[in-house]
Amino acid sequence: MARPSKPRKVCRMPICTRFFAGGADPAAKNQGLQLSIEEYEIIRLLDYQGLTQQEAAAWMGTGRTTVQALYTQARRKLARFLVEGSSLTIDGGSYQICTSSQGCLRNGNHSRKGEYFMKIAVTYENGEVFQHFGHSSQFKVYEVENGNVISSEIVDTNGQGHGALAGFLMGGGVDVLICGGIGGGARNALAEAGIELYPGATGNADAQVESFLKGQLVYNPDTVCSHHSHEEGHSCGTHGCGSEGCH
Repeated sequence: MARPSKPRKVCRMPICTRFFAGGADPAAKNQGLQLSIEEYEIIRLLDYQGLTQQEAAAWMGTGRTTVQALYTQARRKLARFLVEGSSLTIDGGSYQICTSSQGCLRNGNHSRKGEYFMKIAVTYENGEVFQHFGHSSQFKVYEVENGNVISSEIVDTNGQGHGALAGFLMGGGVDVLICGGIGGGARNALAEAGIELYPGATGNADAQVESFLKGQLVYNPDTVCSHHSHEEGHSCGTHGCGSEGCH
């Protein structure tokens, strides 16, 4: 009898799990290709985070030969998905979700050998998560290394608002934004800047960052801005509030 494989550590589950080429039938659940959760994690660590195979093996708690095999399988499936136009589902496998904040690679950048660095920004007002991204006058920015906050500072936006804030954060090297309400225009700007978004958070800013690093942040990806100050020169129509969402 074959010995059961040891579950591999996975730091982050995929946001989307089913993909279809044009003309594919979404109802055909038993057709197409299946990428295991471990194969997805290997692609994320090697091709997205930029780790070496040896480093990825250490993070996942497995051997380098296993990483090589998973990577080869995953790349072959992705190639078939692109070339053949098959559907692709990410599911199954032998894995366990990482529950430790120590050196977890949920997000961020692998900067130096054996180290993992990222910047998290939180919309900020009086110690709390400010609830309207476009009106944020301050962010609290946290530097994180190997899963631990090593420094933080409060930075002023100098009057910048709405779409310009994405450029402000990108210029500061921010990887992740935790905020309250946010509209469609700002979401698009953040996505283009490569900043990962966690909206709908409330409460103490420091506590939300700690929860994020533990994988326990309570947020709502569908949250939109809940208010606008309809001041002179600032109208819902001008900024697309309502059917299109605030910026």
